[in-house]
Amino acid sequence: MKERIIIIGGGLSGLTLAYLLSKRGIESKVLEASSRIGGRIKTIKGALETPLELGATWFSGMHKNLMTLITELDLEKYPQYSKGTSLFQTKSFEPPQEFFVPESENPSFRLKDGTQKLIHTLAQKLPSKNIHLNTKVVGITEFDSKLIVKISNGEKLYVDKVVLCLPPQLIGLNIKFSPELPSSVSKLLPNVQTWMAGAIKFVLEYEVPFWRNKGFSGMLYSHSGIVSEMYDHTNFEENKFGFTGFLNAGAVSYPQKVRKEFVLKHLTELLGKEALNPSAYFDKIWTDEFLISGDQFTQRAHQNNGHPSLQNCYMNGKLYFSGTETATEFGGYMEGAVISALSIAEKLKSNNT
Repeated sequence: MKERIIIIGGGLSGLTLAYLLSKRGIESKVLEASSRIGGRIKTIKGALETPLELGATWFSGMHKNLMTLITELDLEKYPQYSKGTSLFQTKSFEPPQEFFVPESENPSFRLKDGTQKLIHTLAQKLPSKNIHLNTKVVGITEFDSKLIVKISNGEKLYVDKVVLCLPPQLIGLNIKFSPELPSSVSKLLPNVQTWMAGAIKFVLEYEVPFWRNKGFSGMLYSHSGIVSEMYDHTNFEENKFGFTGFLNAGAVSYPQKVRKEFVLKHLTELLGKEALNPSAYFDKIWTDEFLISGDQFTQRAHQNNGHPSLQNCYMNGKLYFSGTETATEFGGYMEGAVISALSIAEKLKSNNT
């Protein structure tokens, strides 16, 4: 009889794991609490159809497992644009410093058509009936040799193995385990830092790349304005144009309309009046219920990412932790998500032999 495997979380790690298992002829079901797949990967389209990244965007040659997956899925990468004058603003009342980034032999890359293309391609490799959206897991109970997965609507699923592919902080505060996990694990989970939690990502779309025409790279860092960092966000074909970047933490207190006004004012001061008229502006504060529950109890970036306790299996070998925060390398990044999926796929294979 085939094992019934449930993967909780439809982000990069969960979908990669389901894909890896499917290559071995092992079927699994992915349960995603939100209305979309992708987790911290979120590509939207501007008014002119420009792919705009509100979530994870960049990767490099150091991210070997992600690069291998991208190649295997026949996706195309291209280097982040950095040619021209870049700006570093230390004080609002002083002109920004200008600097140049040499075109690197080891550049950061982006995916053609946006990072969401990776998510959609993985999903297309799986039976659509095995991906369930708006399915929030609230409890996992061990019963004889099975696990009972409890859904928020009252439904119960009886399965052989469960892999948790979502931030540990979210697991610790939102899922009830019976019997309870070891106290050391229960105490650890809320104290695992969730990468991107609290970040404010913004995107802008323009009809023409006015900054390139003026000799600017689109790269900007500021210690004084609402935009803390920004990059050129022109598409692969170089016929759709924009920016992506991050706003400073204080921007969370403003309504989106006010954030947009401040962003356009900031960019107009630095790049010229052409910045005042984008065809689209979007931003996202990464504090929603599908990423973080309540306040983070962490003091430093990547705190407890890759912790040894997250490498173990529980409930007599039926419960596993995955997701980028569990990875022993590149925790929080897309590479970490792929590493964690590869690790669990191997553990499941070993435990079945």
